[in-house]
Amino acid sequence: MSSRIYFDYCATTPVHSSVREKMSRALDRDFGNPSSMHWAGKASKQLETQARMDVAEGIGCHPDEIIFTSGATEADNLALFGILRLFPVNKAHLITSSIEHHAILHTAAQLEREGYSVTYVPVNENGLVNPEDVRRAIRPETKLISIMYVNNEVGSVQPIAEIGRIARESNIKFHTDAVQAIGLFDVNVNDLKVDLLSLSAHKVYGPKGIGALYIRSGIDLSPMILGGPQEYSLRAGTENVPGIVGLGAAMILVRQHRADERARLMGLRKYLVNGLQAIGPVVIVNGLEEKTAAHILSISFVGADAEMMLIRLDAEGFAVSLGSACNSKTIEPSHVLTEMKLSQEQIESTLRISLGMQTTQEELDLFLKAVALVLPRVMVQ
Repeated sequence: MSSRIYFDYCATTPVHSSVREKMSRALDRDFGNPSSMHWAGKASKQLETQARMDVAEGIGCHPDEIIFTSGATEADNLALFGILRLFPVNKAHLITSSIEHHAILHTAAQLEREGYSVTYVPVNENGLVNPEDVRRAIRPETKLISIMYVNNEVGSVQPIAEIGRIARESNIKFHTDAVQAIGLFDVNVNDLKVDLLSLSAHKVYGPKGIGALYIRSGIDLSPMILGGPQEYSLRAGTENVPGIVGLGAAMILVRQHRADERARLMGLRKYLVNGLQAIGPVVIVNGLEEKTAAHILSISFVGADAEMMLIRLDAEGFAVSLGSACNSKTIEPSHVLTEMKLSQEQIESTLRISLGMQTTQEELDLFLKAVALVLPRVMVQ
């Protein structure tokens, strides 16, 4: 291994120096409990308040509509449990998609075990939800629709604004997991017509262990964590101020660079696709280019063993993924690729390559050389 090159930005991103610098103030100087009434608490509270404003500005909402959580998983849980558990089990129905992150799917499954009704709308071969399928799934007792903005495995970009209009026409609350969209898309909760939105810091060059849930003003939720009055009594517990500051700083960072970075990554992604397809006819890109996020590439090396390919690429110094990092230790096939109706051979030969702020064309050139070297060695006989 001569060098280490990272292509797994969907799993997590490195903490940016500007984020780390702002966090250090909350770790060192302004370390107080923001609930305390003395000078130390007030200084910490001021940092928290500013970060809440920075997050809100990043998605076009009021600061009071932001609830800080331990990450997007908790935010997703709070959105689904928080809405559905306000109602008796026979009077509440959830609509979601079959390719959601497991933070949504496992929460939906738990709601089903509790007696709630859940409909999972399908996706097409490109991993896209048909808004009309969502409309047809609506029942009189439907209380929430939850569809992710950008899929974390294949990068498919869902028609969130159109689904939002359908939800609003039927007076149904609408939630989106926007974790993979925040860094590169102009996310505005009013334009998207969403009522709840989950985001995470460590996907946008912030620290792990901090995220947020946007909750449109006037919407009630059943809290999951009880205790003190923090986060408007929806999420009790002393606030993670350094993490909150890091999330705020990360939101400023990506907002400043979003347009340029999206264009740059689109160019790099196209360069990588062309390079991989030039290696041989066995290379298939999953999803439509015009409906796929710029930083995500799901690619099948048909006939190859993707797990062995990952291992060999790792030995060469390249970090790629079989899919979601949350599922990388399981042996089950990707539920996303399965729902897209890919063949078993194609599923077992698929890698996810995700790009980020530190990705360069030089790194892609080195990667293409490594793939050309490794691929013949991992073809299934």
